[in-house]
Amino acid sequence: MTPAVHVPFVASLIALGSGVVWSFGAVTARLADESDAFQYLIWRSVAIVVVIESIARLRRRRAVTPQAFGSGRMMLLACGCLLLASIAFIYAVKTTTPANAAFLASVTPFVAVLLVKATLGEPLTRITIAAVAVAFVGLVVTVAGDLEAGNLAGNISALMSSVGFAGYAVCLRTDPGRDWSPVMPGYAVMMIVLCAVITAAKGQPFAPPASDIAYALVHGGMFIVVGTMLFNIASRQIPAVAMAVFAQSEMLFVPIWALIVLSDRPKAASLVGGAIIFTAVIGKAVLDARAGPAQQASPAPTPL
Repeated sequence: MTPAVHVPFVASLIALGSGVVWSFGAVTARLADESDAFQYLIWRSVAIVVVIESIARLRRRRAVTPQAFGSGRMMLLACGCLLLASIAFIYAVKTTTPANAAFLASVTPFVAVLLVKATLGEPLTRITIAAVAVAFVGLVVTVAGDLEAGNLAGNISALMSSVGFAGYAVCLRTDPGRDWSPVMPGYAVMMIVLCAVITAAKGQPFAPPASDIAYALVHGGMFIVVGTMLFNIASRQIPAVAMAVFAQSEMLFVPIWALIVLSDRPKAASLVGGAIIFTAVIGKAVLDARAGPAQQASPAPTPL
């Protein structure tokens, strides 16, 4: 076990912010109640590609999407991991309660621990281990009090989303100085193809009601793009497991927005568990910032 290392406080705030931005997407996914997960994801993915390529064009840069499929296996693996994380979480949000989907998906740090130890050999600081342990307590409290509210398929899907997201975090950490922005349009193209095939096989239309399309476009073009940009920026200075812990702010805010916007009131156990997880997230950010001199991270180009 290694002693604590300093993580820049600003980078920690950026990592936390990425989760907050992502959390708004669960609300738009639930509001789009006349489309299934696959129809919704088609249009969300279209928005991701259009926004990213529009920004690239405005900045007079080459197209981003082709780079996702011509930049090596690790880039493709990152695309695949984010594909799994996204499709599993949206399916969970649409088939179980927002609190269930959010807090079951919050096992991401534990999956990241296993992946990091197996692939990157990154040391785990005392602070990270303590934060993961506290977050685990919050997860147990949440699951014990709210698991029965959802269905089995949705709960399993939420857990699978954590596997994909942890894998994505590890991919980013393999080369912090690399421009990982092609992952977003790359996984979006994969998503369009996969969901289009599933939608066609189910005999459903590709175009759900206009309001559902609008929700999906906002989710993809705003929440996904901005949140992932913030996550990529923070990942240059923060180890993969710590990033996975910080990003759990998404899982805290999903049930909060669900309560405010959807009048979906979580059980008391869910709120207590969420508070414990959030304590672990904030506590780690503060303790890492006070730990000592920062380790130098490789500079990287700004995403997009």
